[in-house]
Order: sequence, then C-alpha cells, then structure tokens
Amino acid sequence: MTPSATSLAESIKATKTRGLPPVELWNPPFCGDIDMEIRRDGTWFYEGTPMGRVALVKLFASILIREEDKYFLVTPVEKVGIRVQDAPFVAVDFEVSGEGTTQRLTFTTNLEDITVAGPDAPLRFVRDAETGEPSPYVRVRRNLEALIDRKSFYRLVELGVHYEGWFGVWSGGQFFGIIPSDELPQE
Repeated sequence: MTPSATSLAESIKATKTRGLPPVELWNPPFCGDIDMEIRRDGTWFYEGTPMGRVALVKLFASILIREEDKYFLVTPVEKVGIRVQDAPFVAVDFEVSGEGTTQRLTFTTNLEDITVAGPDAPLRFVRDAETGEPSPYVRVRRNLEALIDRKSFYRLVELGVHYEGWFGVWSGGQFFGIIPSDELPQE
C-alpha cells in the first residue's frame, strides 16, 4: 500500500532532528508514487489541491531527494515518488555582496532556503530550443535546484560582465556564463 502524505509527515516528525534530516543515509524500499506535484511556480499540490500549510510543505521539502530525473520523498522506512514540473524550489530573491571576482550572490527560495552561488552551488542556464530564452537555476542543496524567478534573473543580467567570450556573473570566485558574448545584440 502506498503511504499517504499524512503517514509520511508523521514518520518524518518522529525522526526530526535539528537541521535537515540525513536523507542521504536512508535507503528505504520504494513504496510507489503518491499524488503529489510541485508546479513550476513552486506551489505544492496533494491530490490536486494546493497545500496551504507552509510548515507542512517545508517538512516535505526537507525529505525531498532527486535520483537522476526522478524525485522522491524519503523517510527511514519508506520512499515514494512525486512529480516535479521543473525544479522543486523557486529562488525568489538574492543579495549581492562584494564585486568583481569576489562578488557573492546569496539566494533565498520560496521556502526560505539560503544558498550562495559558487562551486558547491552552481548557477546553470538552459536555453529553450525554440525561443533561445534562458531558464536560470541555482543548486540549493544536494542535487536539488531552484528556478530563479524572472525579476531576479533580470537583476542578474544587470550585474553581468563579459569574460572569456561569455556574458555572465561572478559568485563565490566562479564565473557563470549566461550567453556567449557574440550572441548579444551590438549596441
């Protein structure tokens, strides 16, 4: 029998410790998929209904893992599949400190996760094959990413510089290319 959202929540509450649960240490059996989905805008749905309790969403997000292109919620005793339309988180804002190669971009997600872009939390830009429009992402934790929202992406572009044939941004001592410089319109 596939567990319900309620049984998953109770299971994780029983094992809750400070910080994020050690999901990478758990290897429970796969119990099937549940009717849970994370939409592109970061809204979590259970059985077709938006989940309104932020604390419950944060609890589920704390036990979320990704294996290849599939997403699962795991507890010490069970593992269930869920659907994710794009990325499980949305980066809704960021702060800038420093400048040039020492610049640091600190992102905040819709669930209040904080991550500093750099070698351990890279930025990634995927261009739509038809429109060429980039979709920007930042790694939040483990191999989970946040889609960077439009207003934050525009702010990133404002910080952009040219480096080794690319237009992009610096953070955490690493340069992240957004688009090849020669593909930008000439002024």
